[in-house]
Amino acid sequence: MENGIVKPLLRSLLISYVLSGLLLGALAFALFKLRLKEGQVNLMVYVVYLTACLTGGALAGRSLRQRRFFWGLLSGLFYFVVLFAVSWAMNPWSALDTERAVTVMGICALGGMLGGMFSG
Repeated sequence: MENGIVKPLLRSLLISYVLSGLLLGALAFALFKLRLKEGQVNLMVYVVYLTACLTGGALAGRSLRQRRFFWGLLSGLFYFVVLFAVSWAMNPWSALDTERAVTVMGICALGGMLGGMFSG
């Protein structure tokens, strides 16, 4: 990839992770105060992933201006790859939950692609 593509993708990825951190911090606070159930927390984590990837995809699409859906999709997939790699690095011997990993990958890819498509 050329330099004109790498910078916007890295910037969108960084902003996605900052937004994820903020939203997951707010979710942790809500979990502490509201005593949410596990199902509700899992759903909200998926919403955080979707929101972060939508934002990252929109930023990538707005920066690159051509094939926005593709760059948004790529941004969402990069988000997932980094998330997966960090999760695995922190606990490499845990059992791999393939169904959850595929679900998260789909959410990240869809969010990034939609963000790229609707960036205007």
